[in-house]
Order: sequence, then structure tokens, then C-alpha cells
Amino acid sequence: MRHWIIAGLSGALALATVTHADVAKDFPYPSGVASAEDIAHQVFFVNHFYAVKNLFIQRQGRKHVTVLASRAPGKKAKINTLRRFLNNDYDDGVIRAKDMALFHSGELSGTGMLIIDYEDDTKSQSYSIWLPALKKIRRFAEPPHDDSWGGTDFTFGDVYLRKPRHETHELLGTETFEDCLGAMQLSEKERKNRYLKQLHPPQCEHKGKKVYKLKSTTKFQNWWYDYRISYVDAKTFADYRTEYFKDEKKIKIIDRDWTSMELNDPRGILWRYWYGKNLITGHETMVSIPDKFVTWNRDEGPELWDEEMLKRLRR
Repeated sequence: MRHWIIAGLSGALALATVTHADVAKDFPYPSGVASAEDIAHQVFFVNHFYAVKNLFIQRQGRKHVTVLASRAPGKKAKINTLRRFLNNDYDDGVIRAKDMALFHSGELSGTGMLIIDYEDDTKSQSYSIWLPALKKIRRFAEPPHDDSWGGTDFTFGDVYLRKPRHETHELLGTETFEDCLGAMQLSEKERKNRYLKQLHPPQCEHKGKKVYKLKSTTKFQNWWYDYRISYVDAKTFADYRTEYFKDEKKIKIIDRDWTSMELNDPRGILWRYWYGKNLITGHETMVSIPDKFVTWNRDEGPELWDEEMLKRLRR
């Protein structure tokens, strides 16, 4: 029961653990030539939206703004939809960030989850989960890095537990990104599904951009990958693509489509979708947010990110 709850619910979140040993929320933009370590830290900063104090992914009418779809070859896609509220606006030296997700459809419908991330490097994240069937909140510890993220092609390490210090980093050079980002291809029947039709198509607007080619080798022994290569925008530090290798064979790919928040900080960017594919099994996953459904830097009090709100907020 515990494994199912953690693996299923956390699959829709994108909050990362970050500590004083890793990336600070006020991590500066590089003033000169970036090293491999600098790039890894900048990517971490971008992926966790530290350029803004808060982030809201809401819904409009019947459109559920975050659609999570996962599909095995020849199988019907499994779908969950949700809202998300992220708060980075803490300076008490205890809490780093809080992230809340409310699920509206799919197997997790009616469920709510609150993740608290702490400044203390020795303290694990805490998970508070509202279970509608029980009408109770249950609390759990953070899962292992290599656990599947809700049955998807992302692991918990991919999504938020992996930190720059868990790998060694090598800059392989700079190059021009010359590919379209992947996306889930839908049949005519699937396109009629009101959730699946909200998934973004393959994105080609990043072709021609200058990127760093960063190689990151895991420090974990006997791990599921040996190293990964990321293609990172040289200006915004958006990681458009990450390729995973085991025994010199490419085994998985994750593509991310990013768009600007129009902030003064170039790192103020938002992902529109993640697309992942297991190149061995053919299983694929896509998390997609329709355009213009996201707001940030709102004047919201910390009471929104409270366990009681898991019970009270409408699903």
C-alpha cells in the first residue's frame, strides 16, 4: 500500500530536494565561462523554478492543466490529471519549499499530496497524502532514487531526488541543437480523448540554439545507468534533452520543452512538457501543461500549503 501511494502520487510532481550542500535559491547567474559543475547547478536551479517565489498550475473550465499519460507499446494510455501549487518563498532556515498537487481524474482522482523540502541536508522530504476513501491524511518518507515515478518512464531521481553532488560532471563542448523534441504520437481514436488531445505535439522551435553537451556520471554503484548526456541551453540552462547510457548503450531519453516566463533572469523559464521513452521496452510517458494556464509570483500566504488545505481544496 505504501509503495503504491508514493509511486503513484509523486509521479505528478516536479519538486527537487535541494540543500545547502547543493543549489541555493539565490544561486547567481554565471558571469563568465561556465564549468561543468556550474552548468549542473544551473540546470538544477532552472528545473525547480528558483527564479520565482511561487508557481500555480490551475485549470480553466473542463481543461485539466496537467495531463500525465503513460503507455506501453500496443496498450491503452493510462491518464491522470491534476493541479499544482509550488511555494519557494521561505527564509526561516528550516523549510526550502512546499509543493502541493490535487488530482482530478484517473486512478488518483480526489487525492491530494503535500511535499515539504527542508534546508537541512540530513533531513528527508516529508510526504502528506490525503486519501479520499479513508478521509484521512497519511505521512510517508521519501522513496528510493531508482523507484519508478508513478509507473512512468521517469524515476524519482529523474524528477526531483537527484542532486548535482550525486554525479561527476564533464563538459564535452558546445554545439548547435539540431533536432525536434519528441512527444507521444496519438492515433485518431486517441485524439478524441479529451485529455490526450491536450498533449503537446513534437516541438521544433529549439533547433539552431547553442547548447552545452554535459556528461554526468553517477556515483552510485551498480546503478541503472552509467552516465547521462544532457543538451543544455547556453543562455537559459534549459535541459532540452537527456540521454541515458548503460554499458555504452543508449537506454532511455527524456525531452523537455521550455518557454520563457518573461523575467529579467534568463533562467525564469517554464516547461510545457516532459516526454520520456524507455528505448529497451518502448514504454513512453508524457506530462503536458496547456499554454497560458500557469501563473507565478502571486501574493499568496503560506497557509495555502498546509495539510488542512489537502482536505478543503476542491478537486
